[in-house]
Amino acid sequence: MKTQPVIRSAVPTDAAAMARLHVATWQETYRGIMRDEMLDDPALLSTRERFWTIGLTDDRFAHDRIAVAEQNGDLIGIAQSAAATDTDATWSQQLNVLYVLASAHGTGAGKALLDAVISPETAAGLWVADPNPRAQAFYRKHGFIPDGSCKEEYGIKEIRMIRRAPAEPDHKATLK
Repeated sequence: MKTQPVIRSAVPTDAAAMARLHVATWQETYRGIMRDEMLDDPALLSTRERFWTIGLTDDRFAHDRIAVAEQNGDLIGIAQSAAATDTDATWSQQLNVLYVLASAHGTGAGKALLDAVISPETAAGLWVADPNPRAQAFYRKHGFIPDGSCKEEYGIKEIRMIRRAPAEPDHKATLK
C-alpha cells in the first residue's frame, strides 16, 4: 500500500537524488519534444546535480523555495520557485521547476509541491512546454492561464501561464 506523499523543504544532501529525478522526469516528459541526444547525454545527470547543489547552497538563491515529495522513502517529485524575473511580470513569484515521476501522477504530489513553493493566494507565473497537454491542464486546474507569451528553451517551445491573485498574502506556505 502506498502512503501519501510527504512534502518537505529540500536540503543539500538531496541534490543527487533530485538530479536523478530531474533527469528521469525530463526523459518521461520531453521524449519526442526535446532532442534524444540531450535527454540521453551522460553529462545531463552531473549538470542537474550541480544545478541543485548550487540552488541549495549558494546564498544567491537563499530566497528560492525548493521542495521535494517523498513516498515510501523514495523521492517522487521536486519543485522550485523564485522571485519573478520576467521583465513584464505583474506577479511576485515564478514557478521554475515542478516535476513528478509519471508513476506518481495522481497521488496529489504535484498540487502539494506547487502549494509548498507558491502559496495558492499568490499571483505567479510559469513557463510550460507546448505541447504538454497534461501539464497545461494541471496548471489551468490551479488557476493559471496562458497569457500569449512564447519562448524557446532547450529546443522546446514554451508558453507562459499566469495566475492572478486578489491580494498578496503576508504569509508563506509552510513546509514540514
